[in-house]
Amino acid sequence: MVQDSRGSEVELPEQRRGKSDGSLHGDSAAGQQATGAGAGRSTGDASRLADPPLRGTGAHGTPRGATVGVISPYLDGSFWNPVLAGIHETARQHGCRTLVMRGTPASLQAPSLAREQVDGWIVVIGVDGIEQLAAERIPLVVVGTHVHKGNCPSVIPDNHSGIRSVVRHLIDHGHRRIAFVGCFHESDVRERFDAYRETLAEAGIPFDPELVIRTDDNWYPGGEKAAPQLLARRNACTAAVFGTDKNAIGMMPSLKAAGVRIPEELAIVGFDDVPEAQTSDPPLATVRQHFEMLGSAACELVVSMIAGETAPPELVLTPNTLIPRISCGCDVLQSFLGEDEAPGEQAGGDLDRRMVELLLAPRPLTPDTSPTAVWPGVALVLEAYEAAIEGAAPPPAKALERAYHQAVRISSDLGTLMALVRLLRRSHERRRERLGGDAASAQRVEAFLDGAHLSIARARLSVEAEFVAQLGMLVRSNHDVGLALLSGSQQESLSLSWLAKTSAIWACLALWEDAKTLVVAGAYGRDGSATPPIGSRHRLEAFPPEHLLPPSAASGALMMILLPIRTARRDWGVLALMGPTLRELTGDEGTVGVWASLLPAALERDELVQSLSTKNAELQTAYASERTLSDTVRELGCPLIPLLPGVMLVPLIGAIDRDRALQVLTAVVEGVDRHEARFVLLDITGVPAVDAQVAQVLGQTSRAVALLGARVVLVGVRPEIARSLMDVELGSLATYSSLAGALHELTEGGLRPATGPGARRRR
Repeated sequence: MVQDSRGSEVELPEQRRGKSDGSLHGDSAAGQQATGAGAGRSTGDASRLADPPLRGTGAHGTPRGATVGVISPYLDGSFWNPVLAGIHETARQHGCRTLVMRGTPASLQAPSLAREQVDGWIVVIGVDGIEQLAAERIPLVVVGTHVHKGNCPSVIPDNHSGIRSVVRHLIDHGHRRIAFVGCFHESDVRERFDAYRETLAEAGIPFDPELVIRTDDNWYPGGEKAAPQLLARRNACTAAVFGTDKNAIGMMPSLKAAGVRIPEELAIVGFDDVPEAQTSDPPLATVRQHFEMLGSAACELVVSMIAGETAPPELVLTPNTLIPRISCGCDVLQSFLGEDEAPGEQAGGDLDRRMVELLLAPRPLTPDTSPTAVWPGVALVLEAYEAAIEGAAPPPAKALERAYHQAVRISSDLGTLMALVRLLRRSHERRRERLGGDAASAQRVEAFLDGAHLSIARARLSVEAEFVAQLGMLVRSNHDVGLALLSGSQQESLSLSWLAKTSAIWACLALWEDAKTLVVAGAYGRDGSATPPIGSRHRLEAFPPEHLLPPSAASGALMMILLPIRTARRDWGVLALMGPTLRELTGDEGTVGVWASLLPAALERDELVQSLSTKNAELQTAYASERTLSDTVRELGCPLIPLLPGVMLVPLIGAIDRDRALQVLTAVVEGVDRHEARFVLLDITGVPAVDAQVAQVLGQTSRAVALLGARVVLVGVRPEIARSLMDVELGSLATYSSLAGALHELTEGGLRPATGPGARRRR
């Protein structure tokens, strides 16, 4: 059972009597609902695109179960992963497929993407753009936050009852100055703060706003950063309620470093029961909620709505329970078992039910559910317990080990597991009080309980070892995938061959052709599964192509994940992935998120490399053109004209600065050698002025030409230029006021090649 916002119990579809087996096939109400949801939608140009226009049938035209679409901004982490796992498992039990999209309704162009495949939506926390999704008039449920728009039910934890139990527990410990620490940006934390104030008021304790500490976020850094605020109120409070475990765990090291003794000077309680809570120093008292329950309850609701049942009240609350630990001043084991609480065997021998309830808390064990349906090994453990009491032969040791492993799979919390053994010990003590017993029996029971402790510890250690091994595999997988994507070519990235290094079973990468069409650029199928043809085009509403999914997809055993492939510069397209389970495919360390970041980076890198290559070729061409133009300009700036045999005319026009003068020097020397000139007529008639630096270069030109056996004749020297040349060593350079005068001298034989330095004539 879960509760609505008024505290009334809401019966989920799985708990209703007389229901079917939960499968939702095409000929059921769910199938009819799904068909109706797609009625009237345009199928686009079927001749142009590869998607079949029919909906409600899977591969080979067989009826399919409903598809539950999930939109979540994250896929990994202690909250997101369990929520999605709860959705997937519940959908699988109903024979439904799960299609998870990473993002928000707004960022994913919802409801367009995969619209023709999804029969009902679940949105996890990120509700930006949910109005468009709600306008589609298909079942819609929100998880983790209360949405006041969209007219859809929300599944959230029972924040009020959780915090009320925390505050009451601290008051029972004698605390009256209780602080509240949390990030008020989140609706969950605001609800928890409201419950904190209400519970203080009920106890007659005045609310003190000075004991409210606001953090920047719900994570470890937010708690660490807010530590100085709580330390400043160190003498004003004796206990603190935190809106999240991660805030509490992030702050505790700073408090201890400042000398605060927890719980002697400051009792601390968190909310969520994240895995780190039981191993923090000291172990953190908290409110346990199973995030899988949020996902499971949401999936049950959306499946019932797909089947045509009436939507539940606006808010559906999942239960939680207080888990006292050392940080609040409690005995870790005693927190699970009240001393005044008699074990179940007094009321008729339901010890197995009590043990399973311990493992499940806060999830309920419904009256019509057998304990062995949840923990098959509980019967064997109790058989061994009874054998120890009676002195009979115990069950096989290996079978008992398997039974303890089953218990650890249900709950890995150390306090819970130790409480199982303590429950058995108290059961035996009360039995002896009622019925008596010999010392030998007591010794056998103690030996059995010691063995149970050891076996549970080994089972718990094996879970940790598996987790470490999984992390190692994820690290290796991420390394291999990263190496393949960042060192390979764009074609290799597009081919998706790198997915062979992962647990993915099927994948399809489609790039945007336009706002409504995706084109398949890469596909991957382990074990030869059918994949969409490269280059095939698909409408946004029909992607991924349902008729080309692996046959195992129809059962719901595989999860489909749609990942936007984009960078800050470009939205490339969508990567569709299918894998065995969410945890195997994504892990808790953001594996799929890493792929979704590396793939577009690889594509963009190759595009940039190609762009740079193109730019380089363009620059090379531009450089060659510039060289050609430079040579042309150079020739135009210092033209070399063979005028007569052995005579080269160099007419200069425009101002001559030092750079051009050096150009003239170089060109003249090269021209003398090329044309075998004996005389160089350097005509400066068109030059407005010649300064001292230019005159120096002209002198250098004259001397350089003389070394080649030729002579420079300066033509067009006006009186003012002649005066500027008076103090310059010009070597054998002769000057004439006109070209005609110089040519006359040449034809009359009056000019001769230079015979030595210092030769000079003026006309």
